[in-house]
Amino acid sequence: MPTIHTAASDADLQACSEVILFLRPLLQKENLLAQIKEMQEEDYRIVYIAADDDPSKAAAFAGFRHMNKLFSGKTIYIDDLACLPAYQGRGYAALLLDHITALARKEGLRSVQLDSGHALHPAHRLYHRQGFHISAHHFSQPL
Repeated sequence: MPTIHTAASDADLQACSEVILFLRPLLQKENLLAQIKEMQEEDYRIVYIAADDDPSKAAAFAGFRHMNKLFSGKTIYIDDLACLPAYQGRGYAALLLDHITALARKEGLRSVQLDSGHALHPAHRLYHRQGFHISAHHFSQPL
């Protein structure tokens, strides 16, 4: 069973850069570390599974934060979840979701939440298998 690591150092964050940029290709690699560090000041955390053929890089990662909302109470919100194509189908995303859910339960939180693009049907199947349900539509207004 793969080990889930918490990204605590710059080296850990660098190890995650390929899978992060796979999920978020519009980000600039040269600014990525600074942006993540700024987000960490707002309780953003990353957990990841190292690639079995190259432990210096992440095969899959999840980025999340703790939130407290009127409608849901204390929760973990998953901002990001991705697996590099070469490592898909190994259950890594499910393992990361299980890890985050266990963390939320241990902390006595009320839920784990995430948003997903409307056309990402394989991801939606995974979320349903993991016990998530569709509870809302997410709206945004670009400024």
